[in-house]
Amino acid sequence: MSVSSQDVRLHRALKQYFGFDAFRPGQQAVVRDALEGRDVLAIMPTGGGKSLCFQLPALLRPGLTVVVSPLIALMQDQVRQLRENGIDADVLNSAQDAAAGTEVMRRLDNRDLKLLYVAPERLMMDGFIERLQRHAELSLIVVDEAHCVSEWGHDFRPEYRQLHRIRAACPDVPVLAFTATATPRVRDDIVTQLHLQDPARHLASFNRPNLFYAVEEKTRDSYARVRDQARRGGSGIVYCSSRRRVDELADKLAGDGIVALPYHAGLSAAARRDHQDHFISDAAQVMVATVAFGMGINKPDVRWVIHYDLPKTLEAYYQEAGRAGRDGEPGECTLLFSLGDIHSAEQMIRNKVHPATGEPLEQEQRIARQQLREVIDYAESAVCRRTIQLRYFGETFEPPCKQCDNCVQPRPVTDCTVAAQQLLSAVARLAQRRERFGSTYVIDILRGARTEKLLSNGHDTLSVYGLGKDQPVAWWRQIVRALLHEGLLAETSDGFPVLVLTEGSRAVLQGRRTVEVALRPVKPSKGPRASKAALQLEGADARLFEALRQLRLGLAREAGVPPYVIFTDASLHAMAVARPTTPEAFAEVPGVGARKLEAYGEIFTAAVRDFLTL
Repeated sequence: MSVSSQDVRLHRALKQYFGFDAFRPGQQAVVRDALEGRDVLAIMPTGGGKSLCFQLPALLRPGLTVVVSPLIALMQDQVRQLRENGIDADVLNSAQDAAAGTEVMRRLDNRDLKLLYVAPERLMMDGFIERLQRHAELSLIVVDEAHCVSEWGHDFRPEYRQLHRIRAACPDVPVLAFTATATPRVRDDIVTQLHLQDPARHLASFNRPNLFYAVEEKTRDSYARVRDQARRGGSGIVYCSSRRRVDELADKLAGDGIVALPYHAGLSAAARRDHQDHFISDAAQVMVATVAFGMGINKPDVRWVIHYDLPKTLEAYYQEAGRAGRDGEPGECTLLFSLGDIHSAEQMIRNKVHPATGEPLEQEQRIARQQLREVIDYAESAVCRRTIQLRYFGETFEPPCKQCDNCVQPRPVTDCTVAAQQLLSAVARLAQRRERFGSTYVIDILRGARTEKLLSNGHDTLSVYGLGKDQPVAWWRQIVRALLHEGLLAETSDGFPVLVLTEGSRAVLQGRRTVEVALRPVKPSKGPRASKAALQLEGADARLFEALRQLRLGLAREAGVPPYVIFTDASLHAMAVARPTTPEAFAEVPGVGARKLEAYGEIFTAAVRDFLTL
């Protein structure tokens, strides 16, 4: 089959099963490699459409695709959506009763399934892999949330370490590994642990251009900020660091007439499940939660996320804030920040002790402090927030992004080239002596500190000693932060952070590059809000969108599924603009495939016709 004929086939299937006319960036290349039978490692951010990258090949290849996932809610949700699109899919996990599990096994043995979602511990049960080999023509093995296989990942799960057994049992079946975030170290570990064979590696951009990022100072009136955000409309999540804060905010929002529910580990499993279902089905507008909420929640129309407290790491913030705007429509991500949050976070780090001996877990504490400093640097920075996030994942981005507070209202910059050269010279002088230190120590050298350690090391004899004594520590920290964010300086990330020169450092030292820094107070100031968390519709379009939304809600309640399983907000948005009144026009709406055209075409086009006659 030639490339052109394969592309035609892929696009026809894409429209038939999923209702889309075009692939998102990066999807088609992954699908091609999967169809060719290659092992694949694909890193695609939340909202990038990674599920389609294995679902479409599963439909086009003969036999059964097994999808391994640790997230029960996500498995159930994806199976619902596949069935809504007329695809034979089912799930096996611990949440099922015996009768449901028996029925799934019957369908498996009868080869009635194209996709089977299974939890890793279920897959590893004695005899299950052999049963798959005996009764199913295995086409693909998909490992979703593949970062869970790595101890270096942010969500390591020991049961994932056993998944190599299915590769050993089925050596000729392609294995596809997917995850939303993974550092280079985690990517290599995934390949090793899953025994991937010369995998095709696909690394999509981590940039989420539809999301607006902002940091605001947390004040005594920050509750009003959350309340006003909720009143502007749209589904939202408020993340808090403690159960007590979750309950307090949820109660206050409810008292102000906002349908908000709490979610944390202190609630019963039944209550958490009930609150989650209310949020997914749009019966509740706001979920106030600890970070226990969100993994595996496939709600694409979350319009805003507020972090009421500091996240633990930049990676966690990217993941949690990224639960907004998964449908590609605008989303707003706000971090509320105060110096008091730093003290609370430091106390939590000090509490990292051995459960038996009470001795400090020093390595964990060191890493946690470095991760906390990265979050604080992000919050206090005056440079493009998208640049900081993407650099964390090894990706470069040229600002301005025009979708963060710092780019919307750039702060005045000061030429700090001389100070940058002094700081980089200090790092270089230490490197010449085969010594490396962290930023605090280097700043001490520049400020002429007379600490016992500095004097005993003889660093008071360096030519740069005392050159920066006229500026306070906080000022120098901003210079360090700016150099790190712009890639003009690097810092190790093993819990013992030391400063290291880069190619960019040499350009500054040689006078080939200037350094301008947006110097600012430690506390971030409020910038203008340029984000648009609600879908941008006005007049008749907005009224039609709301009418279609109510129609969708009624259909979803009748079917017992979340509204977005019927159609996403993005599809309703397109309907409100295009106003399709015929089946042919309705078929052109993104998200309308053959199954949904048959099931909903007349219902929605009739609603549009009724609206136009008003």
